[in-house]
Amino acid sequence: MVELTKDQKNINWYLKYLKSDRNYSADTIQAYQQAISDFVDFIAEVPEDQKQLTEVDAFDVESFLTHLYEKQYARNSIAQKVSALKSFYAFLVKSDVISNNPFEYVHLKTNNRRLPRFLYQYEMRALFDGAKQNSDKRLGLRNLAVLETLYATGIRVSECAGIQLNDIDLDNRTILVTGKGNKQRYVPFGEYAQNAIEAWLTDGRTQIMAKYKQVHSFLFVNHYGRPLTARGIEYIMDEIVQKSSLTTKIHPHMLRHTFATEMLNNGADMRSVQELLGHSSLSTTQIYTHVTKSHLMNDYKKYFPRNNDSLKSN
Repeated sequence: MVELTKDQKNINWYLKYLKSDRNYSADTIQAYQQAISDFVDFIAEVPEDQKQLTEVDAFDVESFLTHLYEKQYARNSIAQKVSALKSFYAFLVKSDVISNNPFEYVHLKTNNRRLPRFLYQYEMRALFDGAKQNSDKRLGLRNLAVLETLYATGIRVSECAGIQLNDIDLDNRTILVTGKGNKQRYVPFGEYAQNAIEAWLTDGRTQIMAKYKQVHSFLFVNHYGRPLTARGIEYIMDEIVQKSSLTTKIHPHMLRHTFATEMLNNGADMRSVQELLGHSSLSTTQIYTHVTKSHLMNDYKKYFPRNNDSLKSN
């Protein structure tokens, strides 16, 4: 008989509680079980992490929510999954299995969208420095190529994970990106990303693929040569941050926000940014105008003499 893991025991305990103590219907219990199963599968996508359900933190929760949005789950469906997981962890807290509920402060709002967090240039420099610091040169080349690609194109994490070798035109510096709803678009990239991708292909990917006898056409692979997942890219970003001088949590989706913000700050047309990001509606892109306005207002308050005593002439 196979012995159950601690996670499986906790899940079974919780499901029994829903049935015997809460008298939930079979359909409701099934929905709760599916939500927990989806979260378990998401956490397991990065085997190097080896986290149990009782060890997840707020960053894992944020990554899971981003994953659901990128997979185009309906808001109601996401809310139901969050509700189920919040209840599950509340049960574990009440049962003294864990001390804090990682889903406790997750509130899905339909209005008042929070402005997306973008990265400043000093943060980007720190990330690039962190990406180069890897004991395995091949993985260091991959990490740098992933970072350069995300920053140079503004593509989604899932889109980056899905890039095939024949999607890339290194001569013309373009990538054919497959986005939501299988819609495709061409996205350009610059010299830095080109150099990073070429170095990864020449001195990293080829060796890893040969070592583990892997044969497929995905651009980015894990250290076993298998296709890199969106969750794997999040793990890489976390690793880069740990090796950098930064102390805050940074999600790879922030690179998309940074790309859009910098494009608009430097005079790009909103329609062009919309097309590059793969937004179906211009209203989705318009949130970045609020970011740039906020950024400009902060600079105004900081640098305009009448609002800053340190700049006033004597």
